[in-house]
Amino acid sequence: MMARAALDAWLSWLAQARRASGNTVAAYRGDIEQALGFLTDHLGQEPDLAALQRLSLADLRAWLAYETARAERGVTGRVGTRDGQARTRARRVSALRSFFRYLSERHDIDNPAPGLLAAPRVKRRLPRPLTRDQALAAPEEIAVMAHTGIGALRDEALFTLLYGTGMRIGEALALNIGDLDASGGDVLRVVGKGGRVRMVPLLPIVAKALTDWRAQHPSPSPDAPLFVGARGGRLQAPVARRAMQQWRNTTGAAASATPHALRHSFATHMLEGGADLRAIQELLGHASLSTTQTYTLADEKHLMSVWQAAHPRARRS
Repeated sequence: MMARAALDAWLSWLAQARRASGNTVAAYRGDIEQALGFLTDHLGQEPDLAALQRLSLADLRAWLAYETARAERGVTGRVGTRDGQARTRARRVSALRSFFRYLSERHDIDNPAPGLLAAPRVKRRLPRPLTRDQALAAPEEIAVMAHTGIGALRDEALFTLLYGTGMRIGEALALNIGDLDASGGDVLRVVGKGGRVRMVPLLPIVAKALTDWRAQHPSPSPDAPLFVGARGGRLQAPVARRAMQQWRNTTGAAASATPHALRHSFATHMLEGGADLRAIQELLGHASLSTTQTYTLADEKHLMSVWQAAHPRARRS
């Protein structure tokens, strides 16, 4: 079996069995295709599974060094910052390790070299939420900019949902009418990353915005997308991002104010209000608490208040 055939099978498995996002699958495809292209020149022929079994740590390091040199020469068109280059290298190492784990499980390819590759330590990016006033005003202000009345109702419902629940934009746009009808206005069933299902409670203001939109929805079918575009199909994320970009341009909000920033705002404002990290983890659908803890790192004032309230010395002083 040739390596490229194994790559196609692995990517299909990632998308279907692991429910990896389209961006992840595309990035991993690019990384491993680049690796296989390099190895074809490096080995003198297109590698098969036996050739992958024989790869040494030096072979894999040579590929990473080759890609780094290409970036530094500007061959890829993106020289990038040091942090960006480190993130790219870390992703390549992660992709290679994941691919070889798949080969080990499915094709008995037991090559320890990918696991010995050193991945750079990447500085974690801290969330950049909107202010409370911005997050509260955004849904209505974005709706005012819509070209039609029905578009205004849809946009207000969508952005109220994002800030009111902390859902990802992709999760919200994947909802159907039937999902809302089944909620009873109290709790939405959401399918997140990796196919993980969680129940998301709806605040009264969120339920009202969704109900108002549902009453004007152009389709009665429960299988129809909850949020539809101008032509009646499922609303696409770039359209939602453009609506928020227009709002940024009008209000002077920072470039970081995107639909995903409303998710950051939800978590940050919940944390500032005293919500438990575990509860926020469940609401966001994070697989690991360490991901949720990023919000504490971004909120120094919250960390200080926790320290002052919890430490015996702080309480005594």
